Amino acid sequence: MIRRLAHWFWQQPYLLLPLTFLAWAINIVVGRAIAGQIPPIALAQIRWLGASAIVVPLAWRHLRQDWPEIRRHAGLLLALAASGIGVYNTLAYAALQYTEALNGLLVQSAFPLVIGLWSFLIFRDRLSAAQIVGIVLSLAGVVTIVCRGDPGLIASLTLNRGDVMMLVAVAVYALYSTLLKARPAIHPLSLLAVVMAAGAAMILPFWAWEISTGYVIRPTPVTFAVLGFVVVFPSTLAYLIFNRGVELIGPNRAGPFFHLLPVFGSALAILFLGESLRWFHLAGYALILAGIVVAQRRGTPREA
Repeated sequence: MIRRLAHWFWQQPYLLLPLTFLAWAINIVVGRAIAGQIPPIALAQIRWLGASAIVVPLAWRHLRQDWPEIRRHAGLLLALAASGIGVYNTLAYAALQYTEALNGLLVQSAFPLVIGLWSFLIFRDRLSAAQIVGIVLSLAGVVTIVCRGDPGLIASLTLNRGDVMMLVAVAVYALYSTLLKARPAIHPLSLLAVVMAAGAAMILPFWAWEISTGYVIRPTPVTFAVLGFVVVFPSTLAYLIFNRGVELIGPNRAGPFFHLLPVFGSALAILFLGESLRWFHLAGYALILAGIVVAQRRGTPREA
């Protein structure tokens, strides 16, 4: 019964992807909350070392079987490790030290557009009309929530170095999401183990530099609890189900799901931080969900 249920769940991208972004929304809130207590590179390093320690033993049997295919596609797997683990996470955590929540959410709302650009540049895939309409609708929902119903707030925003770092991080992770389309035919745990372990190795020199500057973790029960949560949920589990979701429906159709980040982020603020549910929350939720639904219509995508 449990195996049958797990098999059914593994075939449901419209459950897998929302759960991914719920975990990542919590990760953003946590990352912002502990800024200053855990250095950004240390957080990224411990996150992926810990996730690798969980996944590699579980994947060992599959790694041995998949090794010829892994060697054959070593370049692609290293690109996935660099874009999805090494560069993105380090930059995103560093950006959270400087950027405001409003700016960060607006910058991250560019994910679907950047994924569409990478898909065209790499695979010559073009967004369908339905996908374009869906992205515009969900982007309008993001702006409605983040600007609290006042689009004029956008004009008053100024970019700082954190925003620029977050924009680069978005471009890098959009590349990872796009490259998943070309993933080799290996077991999902093999893919996760190779990408995580290689990504963690790429971060090591930067962590050593960060330690040399004297910027180290403040060991408290809260920091250890945060590290444990980050290793298990936004890393190991979320990456596993995100990879599967993109495999099932493709990067362009998965792109609008990135707009669930402000939905879950604002909902968490309402539930746990005492923020009131306002009309702009409901309007934004409706626009984002409508955009996601419209983007899933197959229409006539002009794919090479």
